This record gives sequence, structure tokens and C-alpha cells, in this order.
Amino acid sequence: MLNEIDLSRADLNLLVLFDVVMAERNVGRAADRLHLSPSAVSHGLGRLRRLFNDPLFLRTPKGVVPTARATDLAAPITDILARVKSVMSLTEPFDPSTSSRRFMIGAPDGVSAVFLTPLLTELNKAAPRIDLGIRQLLPTAGESSPDRVWREAFTDLDAHAMDIAILPTDDIAARFLSKTLYEEEFVIAARVGHPFAVEPTLERYCQMQHLVVSLTGDAFGFVDRILAEEGRRRRIALTVPNFMFALAILAETDLISALPKRFVAMHAQRFGVVGTEAPLSLGRFRLNAVAPQVAMMDLGLAWLFDMLGSVGRASTTNSKGLSRSKRKS
Repeated sequence: MLNEIDLSRADLNLLVLFDVVMAERNVGRAADRLHLSPSAVSHGLGRLRRLFNDPLFLRTPKGVVPTARATDLAAPITDILARVKSVMSLTEPFDPSTSSRRFMIGAPDGVSAVFLTPLLTELNKAAPRIDLGIRQLLPTAGESSPDRVWREAFTDLDAHAMDIAILPTDDIAARFLSKTLYEEEFVIAARVGHPFAVEPTLERYCQMQHLVVSLTGDAFGFVDRILAEEGRRRRIALTVPNFMFALAILAETDLISALPKRFVAMHAQRFGVVGTEAPLSLGRFRLNAVAPQVAMMDLGLAWLFDMLGSVGRASTTNSKGLSRSKRKS
């Protein structure tokens, strides 16, 4: 780590130089990119060597090769420069057509699989240089109370570890701004031709072997709580860590699974999987985009927040690929 004396000697331009030399592995090409002379680049590398107390780049007949220390420094320096670029962009008026900012959005994977494609389509039209990072959000293990199950996501929003979270909860503190993107419900997904679709009764449902999406492998989910209230239970034959993997497994087995309706409508067909109306009420819930109220002072973030709202309103999913069987019990 750099001590205070080193920091007083640090120059952000030196980190830019390091990043370019690391990418080019050639002093001459790095000089061309930086619009500097080769001797100026060599002088900058000398300052970097003294700053980090390491040769950093070793000369070869074909250019330079990084030392182990330089390789270790490469990713942190790239991250520092990206953060500085993001901070500096806040000082300029936000223009989506020219902005090259990067935003981080968090969501459960079954949710990001629904909003991401239409969002990218709109960004390609209105903001072709904006980049996104998508983080998978998971409910806090062992929590059942609605106000605590997503507490880690709210903590990350407060810490600016991500810009926007999309969460299946209405328990949102007043310090956050929220906007409903769409409402969701669950259907029973199974391979095309599965016998359950012919007789989608509650009795038949409980007789089936089930797949549950669970990152931790916990085989007890919200459906089991609903079944228990009716004095019923089911067999969980398999848990998998994400929704796309669930579709791939359902396509090749006789397992069935309760999956989000919009997710099934958008992605199940290419796996040979269809959705059938559930034989018991599994409830409806809202997907809300959430961001700190104070963050809305950032015009770029406010623009993206509104863009997500527009995408949510426009993506009213039809019932393509879903069986319209009446509920029977």
C-alpha cells in the first residue's frame, strides 16, 4: 500500500500511463496513444518504478513485459481510473446520447432476465455508449420478515456499491425512491408434453417431483408454506442455483417448477418448456426499482431510473406459451 508520503508524490497521469503501457506492452505505441514522446513515457515509467519500488516493466526486443508486481497492480489501477472517470462525469451536464458512464443494477436473476433485453434495446437507441453491470441479488439467508429479507441490497444501495436495485418487495424505507416496473406471479413450468399440463389439479401437483431454484440448496420455499397451510406437501427432488439452469433441467426431465410468469413467457419456449396456471393461489407481487433519494441529484442516474420505468411499462407480457387450464383442486 502507498503511505502518505507516496500519496503526496502520486500523480493521476502516472496511473493513466501505467494503464496504457500495460495494454500496449510497447513504449512507442503507448506514447502515440498518450500523445507524448517515447522519452516522456520512459520518464513517467521511471517515476512509477520509484513510487512502487518495482521495475514494473522489463524491456524485451519486442517491447516490454510486466513484472508480477505490475500484473497485480493492473486491475486495481484500471478500477481506480474507472471510478475517477465516473466521478468526473458528474461534473458535466448529462447527455445520454454522448455519455460513456457505467451504471450498476442489482436484481434477482429471474428479474434481470426479464428487464435486461428491452433495457439494452432502448439504451442502444438513446444512449449507445452507456455501459451496465448486473449484480445478482439474493434474499438474506434465514430471514422471513419482508422488511429484512432484502436488507443487504438496501445496505449496498446506501454504500453506493450499486446504483439501482430491482426488488420483489414493497417494504421500502422512506430514504429510498421506488418505482413499480411490473407485477409478477408464478406459473408451473414443465417440458412440452408433460402429463401435468393435461391434468393440472392440486392433487396431481403434489404427486409430481419438483425443482426449486435456491442458491443455498434450501429445499423449502414459499410454495411449501402455502401448501402447508392447506395440509399438503410436495417432494423437492432437485434444487438448482438459478432460473435459466432450471429451464434447461425442466426441458430434459419430468420435474416441474413454480417460476415467474414473465420469465417463462420470455425464455421458456426456446428450451421446449411451457407454463401452466398454478392449481393454487401463489400470489402476485410487484417488482420495484429502488434507489436512494439523494442519488436522484445525479441527473444520469435519474435518467436511467426513468428509463427503467419506461421499459417496465412497455414490457406488458402477454400470455404466449402459457396454458389456460382452469384451476382445479
